[in-house]
Amino acid sequence: MNNRIKVLKSKFKEYKIDGYIVPKNDDYFNEYSKINRLKTISNFSGSAGLAVILKNENYLFTDGRYKIQSQIESGKNFKIIDYEKIIDCKLFKNLTLGIDPKLITYDQTKKFFLKNSKIRFIVNNLIDEIQNQKIKDDFPFFTLNKNIVGESYTSKINKISKYLKKNRSDYLFISAPENVAWILNIRGGDSPNSPIPNCRLIISKDKKILLISNVKKSKKLIKEKIIKSNELINIKDFSKKILQLKGKNFIVDGKSCSIYFENLIKSKFKIIKRVDPTYYLKAIKNKTEIKNMINTHIIDGVALTKFIYWMKNVNKKKINEVQAQNKLEKFRKMNKSYLYPSFDTIAGSGKNGAIVHYRAKKENCKIIKKKDIFLCDSGGQYKYGTTDVTRTICFSKPKSTIKDIFTKVLKGHIAVANTNLKIDNIGSKIDKRARQFLKKSNLDYAHGTGHGVGFFLNVHEGPQSISKINKVKIKEGMILSNEPGYYKKDSFGIRIENLVYVKKIKRKLFFKNLTLAPIEKKLINDKLLSSTEKDYLFRYHMDVYCKISKYLNLSERKWLASFI
Repeated sequence: MNNRIKVLKSKFKEYKIDGYIVPKNDDYFNEYSKINRLKTISNFSGSAGLAVILKNENYLFTDGRYKIQSQIESGKNFKIIDYEKIIDCKLFKNLTLGIDPKLITYDQTKKFFLKNSKIRFIVNNLIDEIQNQKIKDDFPFFTLNKNIVGESYTSKINKISKYLKKNRSDYLFISAPENVAWILNIRGGDSPNSPIPNCRLIISKDKKILLISNVKKSKKLIKEKIIKSNELINIKDFSKKILQLKGKNFIVDGKSCSIYFENLIKSKFKIIKRVDPTYYLKAIKNKTEIKNMINTHIIDGVALTKFIYWMKNVNKKKINEVQAQNKLEKFRKMNKSYLYPSFDTIAGSGKNGAIVHYRAKKENCKIIKKKDIFLCDSGGQYKYGTTDVTRTICFSKPKSTIKDIFTKVLKGHIAVANTNLKIDNIGSKIDKRARQFLKKSNLDYAHGTGHGVGFFLNVHEGPQSISKINKVKIKEGMILSNEPGYYKKDSFGIRIENLVYVKKIKRKLFFKNLTLAPIEKKLINDKLLSSTEKDYLFRYHMDVYCKISKYLNLSERKWLASFI
């Protein structure tokens, strides 16, 4: 058994618990974090999961994206269970489970644990006691000019103030750093893949603000007059400062306000609502943000197209998956606006492509063979924009069965792109359009069809998404991914992903593509495509050529023209 698990279980008697809960998220509920306690205890490296370690058994809950990966990484010491089954789970009946109150919300405990078990809050994080999770935390916050983001921070604070007055609340506690970043037009370096500034914010109905943060990292904001010195609170002083505030009511974010912070607020105030309106405000991108995202995707499209051309036409050596993803980043780095990946690149060849969120590592990656189907899901953070794109490519004549499946995935992708948003205006309806062609062959994929995307922020952003359960109305200015797929275990993976934004044309809403990169034509069975679908592909590749060809060399340009 993993020695860390043994050490953890040895602490159960001292804290009078029968088990311990280890969420994936950090104290700020970031999806991607430099701190990963779940990986420390379970070896699981996926972006979503939760472990429950009991005296005689260990459980890892994660979703369909990580079914294969979690078994490989953690199957030796953990029983892998679908995330949805944690609700009303009888495995913890009558047990007392310990948890760090800074890492979980009341909404989560109520949903997952309180019906069948008891929760004991342990302020000392037991994983931190086993392995120090401290990281270097001195990257200063920086501001984004209104010319970049399209709206001043004072305008955004005004919107929050109106919301508070409408809901008869004195304060809003913004606990998600992505939302603080959006409101104050600031960014930072606290995430490995997003320009996140780890901080929290209180806004009053009178437009007064208090930034709860590392003081050293926030000094630049005082110099640039985003905040005043008396509006900056060190995290250690928060409990004292909250008691000095006047008023009665608070609104918190049920998704990211930890039990620890909620208890501090409840010690003096009444929490009247658990919804942070910032998520919805942030989801609607303004014209400046859209313009910047369009320009960013031209840059990114050039890099990806050069990479695909190189993989298929130039590279004569046998390379592995890590070498391929490094080569792609070299192409991205050719542009000075590129900063770093928006998530760890997924470069899966052959059977590794069937692992939805596969991560190639030097010690165990695969040589890319000519007969393999190669799936590459990657993205970048640029000045200023965020990208996320998947292409599936081949290097020899593929089997007809693979071509047929790829084409059905493509048909679903095109169906999403051509959605009439007047009729299918919520994510769950659009999701059905993506799956309809695979469904006819009793095929499906265990992930959503699309997620929201931030502007120079998180690559995964809510509240909008294209999934079986999402009911959020799709509105003008929203950005989403369009990424149906199919995965055959131990064989191959297929995914086609573009980012799209919602544009209004003559009072009607449409999806417009942001992503500009060719779609593998050798994997398409033309006989399965309708004339409308063929026309879409022609127009898409014409758009790609018109926008990026001038940045390509002659050979690359001629090759790209062959897609039209």
